[in-house]
Amino acid sequence: MKKIIFLKGMLSVVMLFIASLTISAAKPGDNLVHNTEEVNGVIISETVFKMDGNMLTNYMKHNYKYDTNQQRTEDESQKWNSNKNCWENNLCIRYIHGNKSITTEYYKWNSKKKEYILVPEMTVTMDK
Repeated sequence: MKKIIFLKGMLSVVMLFIASLTISAAKPGDNLVHNTEEVNGVIISETVFKMDGNMLTNYMKHNYKYDTNQQRTEDESQKWNSNKNCWENNLCIRYIHGNKSITTEYYKWNSKKKEYILVPEMTVTMDK
């Protein structure tokens, strides 16, 4: 049983690492600048800019949601579409906090359906 919990934990760490690479996939040498917005000491959004010469250009944006205990419940990321000059949904990670566990669900944006679609093989539940 402990081995299964350990494997689930490791799988969760790997999936979150992959998600973070997807979110902030940057080449070595890229200059990224992060700007966070806080409300009452809680980060509610983060915009990532790319340094392009002497200019900053939009790159990624994260929007965070929290429960009443200030535990993060959602991390939605958007990519900048320079052709359309707007933010486009990319992925969403939802956290479900139980008494003794936390479930992490990974959703990918489906532009045809205009909604996030659960990627069930990436859902992981870990003990707190």
